[in-house]
Amino acid sequence: MRAFIFPGQGSQAVGMGKALAEASAAAREVFQEVDEALGQHLSALMFDGPADELTLTANAQPAIMANAIATLRVLEKEGGLKLADKADYVAGHSLGEYSALCAAGALDLATTALLLRHRGEAMQAAVPVGVGAMAALLGADLTIAQKIAEAAAQGEVCTVANDNDPSQVVISGAKAAIDRAIEIAKDYGAKRAIALPVSAPFHCPLMQPAADAMDKVLAEARIDTPLIAVFANVTAQPVSDVDTIRKLLVEQVTGMVRWRESVINMADTGVERFVEFGGKVLSPMVKRIVPDVDTSSVISMEDIEALAKSF
Repeated sequence: MRAFIFPGQGSQAVGMGKALAEASAAAREVFQEVDEALGQHLSALMFDGPADELTLTANAQPAIMANAIATLRVLEKEGGLKLADKADYVAGHSLGEYSALCAAGALDLATTALLLRHRGEAMQAAVPVGVGAMAALLGADLTIAQKIAEAAAQGEVCTVANDNDPSQVVISGAKAAIDRAIEIAKDYGAKRAIALPVSAPFHCPLMQPAADAMDKVLAEARIDTPLIAVFANVTAQPVSDVDTIRKLLVEQVTGMVRWRESVINMADTGVERFVEFGGKVLSPMVKRIVPDVDTSSVISMEDIEALAKSF
């Protein structure tokens, strides 16, 4: 069994998608459709920068999605393959869940781009810059991270945002609490604690205004039944019901990304191969979670051709 997986924020880089667009009409069509949906030359920003503008949450989220979906579309159109025939599940990390839903036909491309633009803007507006922060705890599992977050909170928000893999957990919350967590992390068994260069504290209760905004936007968005089940971030379980998908996307804004559990649960259902589209972020995590599975990252035309031959 196979799972197609899609990366989240932080995987953006100037030049992303450029070689693919030069080599494939299918990729160019994706970038053009996203540009038209957003009324912005996002593809130009992706190809040529500047980096600081691409990194803005409202740009990075649709850009990462567009790059991942372009990679998948090239595989489908030029390789003559269909996702539903080659994958048993899809999953994505944070915003990557929207990419996964688009890949599985639950969201059309234009809708996905617009939802991610709204999501990025709502997340950025939810907390003033400098009020919140995030940190990666390295060499720490979920239990250690939860103890660190609880000790550092001192009445402020400080919670686990991303349970990425057995050795990397991300915490999120008020800046002062995150600073305290970084100071005490080693005392609780973490090897290192690193402040992340993010503009807002994602996946924590401080994001409630963004969740409220996305509740309204998602209520009006067309969501179809996905061709294959999507493993949801907040439950680490497969979902196909449209109303449940809508509800979980709202919860995802403030909820913990249960990536480690999602990968374990996919492997437990029989998934032996994980294919990451548009990044090389999730594949190493998957290997740390379930070392015996096969992983691959698909970014270039060469990657796509090699993958098509492997099916």
